[in-house]
Amino acid sequence: MSDLGVWLSQQSRSDREYFLKYQPRDFVETSGEFDRYYRWVTDFGFIEAKLELLGVQALIEDYDLARVSDVLLSEGQTEILNLIQGAIRKSAHVLERDKTQLTGHLLGRLLDFEITKIVDESKYFWEYWPLISRFTPRKPVKKVTEKISSPDDIQTMLEQAKQSKNAPWLRPLRANLERANEGALQTLAGHTDGIKAVAIAPDGKRVISASGDETLKIWDIKSGTELRTLIGHTGEVWGVAIAPDGKTAISASGDKLKIWDTETGTELRTLTGHTNSVLAVAIAPDGKTAISASSDNTMKIWDTETGTELRTLTGHTELVSAVAIAPDGKTAISASWDNTLKIWDTETGTELRTLTGHTELVSAVAIAPDGKTAISASWDNTLKIWDTETGTELRTLTGHTELVSAVAIAPDGKTAISASWDNTLKIWDTETGTELRTLTGHTNWVMAVAIASDGLTAISASKDKTLKIWDTDSRKLKTLIGHTDYVTAVAIAPDGLTAISASWDKTMKMWDTYSRRELKTFTESTHRFTAVAIAPDGKTVISASWDRTLKIWDTDSGIELKTLIGHTDRINSVAISPDGKTVISASWDRTLKIWDTYSGRILKTLIGHTDRVNAVVIAPDGKTAISTSSDNTLKIWDTYSGRILKTLIGHTDRVNAVAIAPDGKTAISASSDNTLKIWDTYGGTELLTLISHTDRIWKVAIAPDGFTAISASSDNTLKIWDLLSGKEIASFIGDYGFGCCAMLPDGVTVVAGDGSGRVHFLRLEGVSGGR
Repeated sequence: MSDLGVWLSQQSRSDREYFLKYQPRDFVETSGEFDRYYRWVTDFGFIEAKLELLGVQALIEDYDLARVSDVLLSEGQTEILNLIQGAIRKSAHVLERDKTQLTGHLLGRLLDFEITKIVDESKYFWEYWPLISRFTPRKPVKKVTEKISSPDDIQTMLEQAKQSKNAPWLRPLRANLERANEGALQTLAGHTDGIKAVAIAPDGKRVISASGDETLKIWDIKSGTELRTLIGHTGEVWGVAIAPDGKTAISASGDKLKIWDTETGTELRTLTGHTNSVLAVAIAPDGKTAISASSDNTMKIWDTETGTELRTLTGHTELVSAVAIAPDGKTAISASWDNTLKIWDTETGTELRTLTGHTELVSAVAIAPDGKTAISASWDNTLKIWDTETGTELRTLTGHTELVSAVAIAPDGKTAISASWDNTLKIWDTETGTELRTLTGHTNWVMAVAIASDGLTAISASKDKTLKIWDTDSRKLKTLIGHTDYVTAVAIAPDGLTAISASWDKTMKMWDTYSRRELKTFTESTHRFTAVAIAPDGKTVISASWDRTLKIWDTDSGIELKTLIGHTDRINSVAISPDGKTVISASWDRTLKIWDTYSGRILKTLIGHTDRVNAVVIAPDGKTAISTSSDNTLKIWDTYSGRILKTLIGHTDRVNAVAIAPDGKTAISASSDNTLKIWDTYGGTELLTLISHTDRIWKVAIAPDGFTAISASSDNTLKIWDLLSGKEIASFIGDYGFGCCAMLPDGVTVVAGDGSGRVHFLRLEGVSGGR
């Protein structure tokens, strides 16, 4: 613990609480002791103690004090405080549920921060990489291109953090989370199902989200805290709009429309009239009327004060997915699954014109502040900009790789943001149609997006059950370490010196496990990789992919040596026998195949599962193998005869992975029922069930000593388990779901891959035998 942390712990309870609550503000506002303020908020002992006592928001607010105009800190000190605050803010949703993750998250976001020192005449500037500097020297005399690790004050804080741990934990060996200055500013977590819609209050201080969990939530944008939950709907909530005065909101649901008091969360009235689900709602600029869109193929105009239906707009031949009202309130535009948009006169209910051009259903529409143009989003993966006066298509925006679900236009009308099922948002220049940048961070479909009235902040909503707050004016770069898409598998060489990762980005990468540097990339593939295994001699690698083949690669050259063809569906797993002479593959065609690695011939096909086969491992003696399946079972096979020896029954959902202990006597399985199970491989009996994950578990690996295991889950966590007691030893929470994990021969170093493409290197600390 730091000296300050020790000193705080020695104070009486009341004094310690006072110091933690008020001392930073006293330094700034009362005594003007800015250096002491800086020392406190860069000290891990203070950070940890304040988080524990007062929570993450109170800690974040301490760093806001540095922005007061008369606070005299150097430029470098101010940047360091911005970085620490950014790291804490980005991890707020994690720290609110598990404060023990503080050390790992600070390391994950601030470790290995590099700086470049630039000399411009007699003035020094600090340029943080990967930031694009705000300090651009006009005529630099000298630029020192050497990259230096994190500033001393951050390094000191991180060292204090490491020394503070007195329980087992997973230590990042390099920066393995989104850095403090990239990606989303903050993540808001609280819904229990995907979020369908989001609206920001006119004052930019609050946001309302609508979810498939049948609720709406009101959030404070600055702190990211949930203010209240609106309960009353009995179906999924598909849409929400906030009145111009910010005092009321209207929600659209599978059951009906409801008007809410945003200050109290009270339901004011229910609007009934549609004969099917209400999918969207918009409120007129005067706040007196609203328009709803429904899967009954109609729209309805309502008096918001009385809840009276004023008129029904008919014309679409399929459900109406979205509606937007022009700034003058006189016209509205609807988007429909009949592939068209329609412009309506809101006073008469008359259809003015139909906009055609999309080749798939239209999912969303937004009108520019000047009312002259509109932008639509479609399942044809494009957006289109329209002239609303003539109905002419002005341009098409292409770039998303999956359907576009939502679009919002900035208050100045010059930029727009789209949301897509490719898990990204894109910012566009509306005048040229140029894509300006892509925002990545969500781990599932992005369903909605809204832009604040200042034009600098956007909030996105996703099927991953979270909202993310973005700085739309940011030009910060993402420094992805690893792949550009989901990492499906990692394998460790027998000597432990190298690891290979496989990804949906159609590449495999070899890593030096000591330096954590990428050594080479295997690229001779046109399909997503699903699995990888390294031969016992370390000289060859076998991969599996969506093209239904296995490929054998030379590890030194990265050259493809042989292709094994025989499966009729995607291959999900591959295991190499201890002698390296045979390989077993597991496929979605419900079979396993045993191959001769020298000739590439199929030796036998193993049939028995009644659904997709997801994984396979071979016992250390090579005589048996265990497979897992979407039929919720595991099967133990005799590899010589191909016979089923035992079927292991106990999981209630598909079994995704299995690992066998070094003695061959026990195995551990990972399932989409959120549990792991330990099995006696001789008797075929279930010994223990391990419960702690809150989402699907994709991979599991056992340490060489056979006493611990690591699991990787969609709940964004890696967990270390004691296999004798079944208890969780340690965990690490990441930014994305983990898809794979492996453990080095040292038994304490972990390699894992996540949904963003990052490859993580962590070390289990604080356990007997760890180093």
